[in-house]
Amino acid sequence: MDAQQLDVAIRIAGVTVLLFLAFLLTRDGKGVRQTVLFVPLAISISGFLIGNTPDLSLRLDGVVGRVAHLLSGYAAVFIWWFCLACFDRHFRLRGPILAVGILWICIASADRGVLGSLVADKGLSRLLVAFGLGIVAHLGWRLLHDREGDFVETRRDARVIVVILLGGQLLADFLVDALLGFDWRPRAFAISQNAAILAFGLWFATRLLRADPGTLTFPASTMQVAVVGTGDARLAERLRNLIEVERVHLDPDLSFATFVRKMGAAERVVRQLVNHKLGHDHFRSFINAYRVEEACRLLSDSSRAGDKLIAIAMDSGFASLASFNRVFRAARGCTPGAYRAASGHAPIPPSRIPAAKPSFEERSAAF
Repeated sequence: MDAQQLDVAIRIAGVTVLLFLAFLLTRDGKGVRQTVLFVPLAISISGFLIGNTPDLSLRLDGVVGRVAHLLSGYAAVFIWWFCLACFDRHFRLRGPILAVGILWICIASADRGVLGSLVADKGLSRLLVAFGLGIVAHLGWRLLHDREGDFVETRRDARVIVVILLGGQLLADFLVDALLGFDWRPRAFAISQNAAILAFGLWFATRLLRADPGTLTFPASTMQVAVVGTGDARLAERLRNLIEVERVHLDPDLSFATFVRKMGAAERVVRQLVNHKLGHDHFRSFINAYRVEEACRLLSDSSRAGDKLIAIAMDSGFASLASFNRVFRAARGCTPGAYRAASGHAPIPPSRIPAAKPSFEERSAAF
């Protein structure tokens, strides 16, 4: 097989795999949030594969070629959104991330002639490169920074794979555009790009086909793992002491490495303890659960009725008011201010406040 045949084979295989996966996800209907983002991702990357070859004779022309070129401009933002949705179960497409993505789509559309020749190819591609480098940096930082506290082993491994295959491909593409120009596309480079995309598609297919589309959310294992046999009681007591006596969750700078060191056990053992015994899939959600409990206590305390919410947030272990509001709303279904107003000195209306979560002792009863 010569280089030209290899080029065609990899691109056809990549498009086929991506579109087939999109079809499977759409048919099954599981992992709706991820599916909604994967379908446009698969279509836009397919558009990229169709035109990513230095050989003009191998590119599609006409309407199909123009549509493929347009769709390829959206690939980076859909990769960004999809990966964030897969690796963060609390991710919602809103705020700055949504705004930046929409801005990207608008600029890419204008650059590819949707608004006519007036703004097409007028330097907007360089603006997209700058945006793209920021997107890659944010994606890599989010996936790798959150990896340490991830208690789901398959998801921890997947973070690295996605950063290498998708993040690496995007980074290489943007750096080449910035340093060597948009027309620099030797066959070897184009084939390596297409091969990385195909590798991601095949890896993703192995996850999807050996289980079910629910694996898009990388669920925690349901098996109950014994921590260290006779050491269960000791670990349970140490964990209870850290939360109830030392109150380590009130430290906004607490890291998983520090927590493991305070537990005095192996990192793997601590991961299994918190994931399989207490049901948390990430260190952040585990610690924030206790921070929210503390915030609820302070918000219901009449002696703290005059305190500002920022004071409640800091005293509960949150690093900022923004993170406090976001986490509290996700956990309780209302803002801290609404919770305080509903509690006051009277019974909290059941319709306003979700049912209480099990106490620490109840969650530790499995030991």
